[in-house]
Amino acid sequence: MRRTRILTAVLALAAGLLAGTPPALASDAIAAKKVSIAADSYTWKNARIDGGGFVPGIVFNRAEKNLAYARTDIGGAYRWQESTKTWTPLLDSVGWDDWGHTGVVSLASDAVDPDRVYAAVGTYTNSWDPGNGAVLRSADRGASWQKAELPFKLGGNMPGRGMGERLAVDPNRNSVLYLGAPSGKGLWRSTDSGATWSQVTNFPNVGNYAQDPSDTSGYASDNQGIVWVTFDESTGTAGSATRTIYVGVADKDNAVYRSTDAGATWSRVAGQPTGYLAHKGVLDATNGYLYLAYSDKGGPYDGGKGRLWRYATATGTWTDISPVTEADTYYGFSGLTVDRQRPGTVMATGYSSWWPDTQIFRSTDSGSTWTKAWDYTSYPNRSNRYTMDVSSSPWLIWGANPAPPEQTPKLGWMTESLEIDPFDSNRMMYGTGATIYGTEDLSKWDSGGQFTIKPMVRGLEETAVLDLASPPSGAPLLSALGDIGGFRHTDLTKVPPMMYTSPNFTSTTSLDFAESNPNTVVRAGNLDSGPHIAFSTDNGANWFAGTDPSGVSGGGTVAAAADGSRFVWSPQGTGVHYARGFGTSWSASSGIPAGAIVESDRVDPMTFYGFKSGKFYVSTDGGATFSASAATGLPSGDTVRFKALPGTKGDVWLAGGASDGAYGLWHSTDSGATFTKLSDVEQADTIGFGKAAPGATYQTLYTSAKIGGVRGIFRSTDRGATWTRINDDAHQWGWTGAAITGDPRVYGRVYVATNGRGVIYGDTADSGGTGPTPTPTGACAVTYKVTNEWSGGFQADVQLSNTGTSAWSGWSLNWTFPNGQTIAQLWNADHTQSGSAVTAKNLGWNGTVAAGSSVSFGFTGSWSGANAKPIAFKLGEQTCTVR
Repeated sequence: MRRTRILTAVLALAAGLLAGTPPALASDAIAAKKVSIAADSYTWKNARIDGGGFVPGIVFNRAEKNLAYARTDIGGAYRWQESTKTWTPLLDSVGWDDWGHTGVVSLASDAVDPDRVYAAVGTYTNSWDPGNGAVLRSADRGASWQKAELPFKLGGNMPGRGMGERLAVDPNRNSVLYLGAPSGKGLWRSTDSGATWSQVTNFPNVGNYAQDPSDTSGYASDNQGIVWVTFDESTGTAGSATRTIYVGVADKDNAVYRSTDAGATWSRVAGQPTGYLAHKGVLDATNGYLYLAYSDKGGPYDGGKGRLWRYATATGTWTDISPVTEADTYYGFSGLTVDRQRPGTVMATGYSSWWPDTQIFRSTDSGSTWTKAWDYTSYPNRSNRYTMDVSSSPWLIWGANPAPPEQTPKLGWMTESLEIDPFDSNRMMYGTGATIYGTEDLSKWDSGGQFTIKPMVRGLEETAVLDLASPPSGAPLLSALGDIGGFRHTDLTKVPPMMYTSPNFTSTTSLDFAESNPNTVVRAGNLDSGPHIAFSTDNGANWFAGTDPSGVSGGGTVAAAADGSRFVWSPQGTGVHYARGFGTSWSASSGIPAGAIVESDRVDPMTFYGFKSGKFYVSTDGGATFSASAATGLPSGDTVRFKALPGTKGDVWLAGGASDGAYGLWHSTDSGATFTKLSDVEQADTIGFGKAAPGATYQTLYTSAKIGGVRGIFRSTDRGATWTRINDDAHQWGWTGAAITGDPRVYGRVYVATNGRGVIYGDTADSGGTGPTPTPTGACAVTYKVTNEWSGGFQADVQLSNTGTSAWSGWSLNWTFPNGQTIAQLWNADHTQSGSAVTAKNLGWNGTVAAGSSVSFGFTGSWSGANAKPIAFKLGEQTCTVR
């Protein structure tokens, strides 16, 4: 899956949106009167898609069972929650100015102190990301973080991001960490648990491999540098630094280095193979083997040849243990793992085998012999050692019906991360370009049975959102996404059955519906070969392709007339066009430049609008001709998003700009002839509308903006006269500048586009969006268990059981902490806390609890002095038994 979604952030950066802080457009005193910071209580969730992007790293803690983390290239890091088999996001607190820190290049979980976890963050090493990288450290499993800034950039979404892990904790002296840097910055070390870092100046090789040295953007031409660090834990004792450390370098002739004196000196490992890059280096200290997975390219897409090697640490003997001959490879190797319960068992992937499928290899004799996840019987027929169950994420079949030897769903692609649970030989997880797959009956591989592979990705949302729409009828949410096209959500709490098909765009760049006929929907997008526009007459449930005018190379933006009778399209590669009907014949529009952003008036079907390079354009003849408005003072660049208000002709709101020029929010009530700038909005990047507040007649406004000196998601119920920030510092999601819309049917509900964390939606406390408060008549029981405790903090699991005779249609559990404990983060429920009193309430998906069944949630919290358990719980007015 190609990562086309880098463009969302790149376009914003190129225009300087994220650089610096401009002078305030109004005095702080005035601005403070017009904005209320976090004055409303919002509940934030994801519209479920489950996955949708590349997972280059999965890390299990070696000391504590069921403690695992996953990293994504642009969407943050996650922690596994065993009780619910879900992932908890850990980097939602990353703000607008540090958006690059949502790209995670490496993770490390401390085996000495499992509460400690580290993340090396930064998205690009070239100019696309203006900020340097950092190492984040947490003493509470990622519930909160401290940051150590680095003097160089890191590349969570750069070529080579599947290699690793670049970050490692000394398993004997856990205050010592190493970090492999890209861009010729070398090897770095911390001796104070990640608080400070210094370069290991005597490390002899900074790497020299670049995917494409001629790339002038700096993306593919970056030196991929130091790519992994592995400790030999057998060469140290508790409290003393590990003596032997292996380091992988992006250098085909000198890929592996070693220190035998705790990092004081380093040397190239003698006798090593050449001609390949070592993607992974995994050590089996029990048998004294270092396993290495090699590829001729850095990945994660490319790689045409590869080998697997084993290095005997005691004798220095190198053995080629590749499962196939070099001539038979058309892929590189990665996804390397060792079964810690049975160290002679090794697995690896052919990560870059795109066709007909990825391949997974397994050996139970330290690499002497291998078996494959699938093999040919008589070509093109295959025999699989596995079955696949994607019923929880049905879109993973991609709407495809391939001919053998291809199958759907695929075993995967870009399979750089594969890990066997160190405490459970039956459990394996691996990342792909679209999801995390896993199995819990892996031993069937060896016994001759078929093991079952399922998505293990719930809670991990990794799509880049390019556009959003919430029609007044039909599905509440339509999304345009990078890499997987987009979805029609009829239920925000459930994974849609399929992405848009007929055609399947690699990325949908724009979508719109007819305001007075919401069954008519149009989308435009990118496709390597095929049409770039599609239409639906049933609210996006089914689609048919339109016809491209000559020269189209990309989706661009598209607008539907208010009644669905015509469309205006501004694709990449050619100028603006219009069509009557469903795009079978397009005509060139006049008076508007190519590349303009286009939108429709939501009342008059003949009126369309455009914007390009500081000029606003208007058409009153259905898009045939446009005229430039006389309005001045608008942003000079093209980082602008604008929308027309439903229900009122000519009511237009425009957001955008750059910090070195005009930047903010503008409003027109005369179809763009004139615009008035809102003085209290310092910066704004999106604008959307939702249902009017109770007692109000004008629709609610939503924006991702900087108001009153604060960056956030804001709401106005009075036409922009005053604003309320509705998110908080724990819910920022990095860059949120692509799209925003309210829900026309639910007051207070807002849908927020993120660049890697999927579609976030929020409900105000009085919108009823979190489910009903129950009045159960039966009995209940509660089990409250502190699963981990550390100085000043703890983690707990709560199980609520329905011991009555009838089902609950919702639940709300109340308790009081005896020692004033405070919840920091809670998952699988909504919660509020006032003093010591806590209320935990069901989410939309877990409100129904049958008689005899139970529901669980967990949280991390802080304590001081004592951490006694609550002694009483109430479900509504019903007192529960405490177990």
